[in-house]
Amino acid sequence: MSLIDRQVRERLVLVGVAIPPVSLDEAEAGLDELSQLVDTAGADEAARVLQRRERPDPATFIGRGKAAELHELSESVDADTVVFDDELSPAQQRNLEKLLGRTAIDRTAVILDIFAQNARTPEGRAQVELALLQYRLPRLRGRGRSLSQQAGQIGTRGPGETQLEVDRRRIQARITRLQADLRQLRQRRHVQRRARQRSRQATVSLVGYTNAGKSTLLNRLTDAGVGVENRLFATLDPRTRRLALPGGEVVLCSDTVGFVRKLPHQLVEAFSSTLEVVAESDLLVHVVDASAADPEGQVRAVRDVLAEIGAERVPELIALNKVDRAPGALPALLAVHPGAVAISAATGAGVDSLLVAMADMLRARAAVIELGVPYDRGDVLAALHREGEVLSEAYEEELVRVRARLDGPSAARFGPWVVEA
Repeated sequence: MSLIDRQVRERLVLVGVAIPPVSLDEAEAGLDELSQLVDTAGADEAARVLQRRERPDPATFIGRGKAAELHELSESVDADTVVFDDELSPAQQRNLEKLLGRTAIDRTAVILDIFAQNARTPEGRAQVELALLQYRLPRLRGRGRSLSQQAGQIGTRGPGETQLEVDRRRIQARITRLQADLRQLRQRRHVQRRARQRSRQATVSLVGYTNAGKSTLLNRLTDAGVGVENRLFATLDPRTRRLALPGGEVVLCSDTVGFVRKLPHQLVEAFSSTLEVVAESDLLVHVVDASAADPEGQVRAVRDVLAEIGAERVPELIALNKVDRAPGALPALLAVHPGAVAISAATGAGVDSLLVAMADMLRARAAVIELGVPYDRGDVLAALHREGEVLSEAYEEELVRVRARLDGPSAARFGPWVVEA
C-alpha cells in the first residue's frame, strides 16, 4: 500500500452538531476525540465549530446559513479541509463542497484513513481496502476528477485510490474479489480455531477502546514484544500468545483492534473475520483507560461494538488500566464495576491480581466432576490431567477416584467414568 508522505500537514476545521438526545457537552467531547483522530491521521486542527440543531438538514447537514459561516471561517484560518464528526450522505458531502469551496469529509473517512496507514499484514490491507471501497462507491458520482486531484489528503489516501478514476463496475468487481479473498482467510481461521478447540486450550481476548493499553498489557502478560505507540489504532492485526495462569493452566491470549465511538460499520463488516476471535473467546478482558476523560462513555462504545459482532454474551472481566495516572478516579469506577481489577500495564501493578481473577473466571465455567477410573486405564488418567484440572485422587481397591474440573466438551468425553456429579 503506497501512501503519500506530505511535508506540510493539512489544516482542518472540525464541525460538531448536537442533535437531541446528544448534549453540547457530549458533542464537544466528540470533537476532542475527532481532534485526536485527525492528529493521528497526520493533520492539525485549525478551528472548530459546534452547532445545536433539532434535526440534520437533508441537503447540507448544518444548513446553508451555517455553511456560509463555515466557509468564511475556513478562509480566515486557511483550512484545506472541513471534517464533520457525524457521517455525511454522499449528497450532503457534494453540496457542502460546493458551498465551502474545499473538501468536506466526515469522521468515517478519517478513521478509514488511519486504518489505511496502519494496516501491515495482507489480510489487514485487504480488510481496509474493502472498507474504503464500500465507503467510496456511493460517493463516486461527479467526484472522479476532483478526487484524483486531491491525492494525499485525509479521506482520499490508501488502497483503492486509483480505482476512484475508473467506473463503478470495476470497483464493484474489486469489492467482490476482496470479499472472496477474505472468505478464504476466514475459512483458514476456522480451521485454526478448530485445532485450538481440540487442544482444549481456553482463549482470552483483550478488548477495549483504542489506546486503552491492550498491547502494553499483552506485553506485560506474555513478553510478546508487540510494538506499542501512544496513538489511536496502532494495532489492527490480532496477535495471539500463550499465557500461563496461576493455577498452571495455559490459555491463548489475543490482542485485538481497538474500538472507538461511531466506529464505521464498513470497518466492522470488513474486519468480521478478525473480530470472530473475540466472539468465540472464553473470556474477554475489557481494558479500560481509568485516566480517560469519559471512561464510562468508552465502556459503552466498546460494548456497542461487542453487541454488533455477537460477543455480548461472552464473560467479561473489567481491567481498569493506567490507575497510576488517575488514582482519584478509581473508587468511583470500582463502585460502578464491582469485580473489576485495578492495574497499570506500564508498571505491572495489579497484574498478578488480574491473572488470578482471569483464572477464577475461567475455572467457574467448568464443572467439578467425580470419576472412577480403572487401574488399567492409565490413558484416561493422563487425559484428565491434560484436559482438565485434577483436584484430588484417591486410590481404592479397584479404581482411582478422581475429582476434576472439566469444561462441557471434556465432561461429555469422560462420561463413561463419571460416578458422581
